[in-house]
Amino acid sequence: MKIKICGITDSENAKKIGQLNINAIGLVFYAKSPRAISIPQANKIIDSLPPFISKVGLFVNSKSSYIDQVLNSVNIDTIQFHGDESSSFCSQFQMPFIKAIRMREGTNLFRQAEEFYSAAGLLLDSFEEDSYGGTGKSFDWNLIRYNIDLPIILAGGLNKDNVISAIEKTQPYAIDISSGVETIKGIKDIKKTKEIIELVKSI
Repeated sequence: MKIKICGITDSENAKKIGQLNINAIGLVFYAKSPRAISIPQANKIIDSLPPFISKVGLFVNSKSSYIDQVLNSVNIDTIQFHGDESSSFCSQFQMPFIKAIRMREGTNLFRQAEEFYSAAGLLLDSFEEDSYGGTGKSFDWNLIRYNIDLPIILAGGLNKDNVISAIEKTQPYAIDISSGVETIKGIKDIKKTKEIIELVKSI
């Protein structure tokens, strides 16, 4: 099971997180998020990481010029589109990308997979009217009714109390954790992070 820790904002915190058994970190380039970082912050965080950890840059309805600016300045491996971006918009950057789908009743995952067929994976998160992720709320995992060809990354309020049930029910390729291991928004609690990693790796 692959593990991504999203919403890293501090290089010292990132250094400690990077020494744990994780596969990727998420860097948020969305000004309205409490976990938003600048380009200099992102570079400082990346410089603190050990090798072989994938760096994912998260954007929400950003202009292509801003995304290009980040990609030209920061060593990002994968883009995560967490807004209402179209498939053609996501594909224009010629980089691996993940498309976030905010799950609610009526969401047709099969159609989303068809539309975003060129994505490296679909990240399934909770739907909130005025928020694009990072809410700490889980969604009804029964909404994942379709078997799709794309890898599924499960997000949305995952913590040590529900992560095992979530994995057993949805069988994702990876999990994405943010608020479930935080002390304050953007700072990850090392003990909580270790606990959830140990749980996931024990399955």
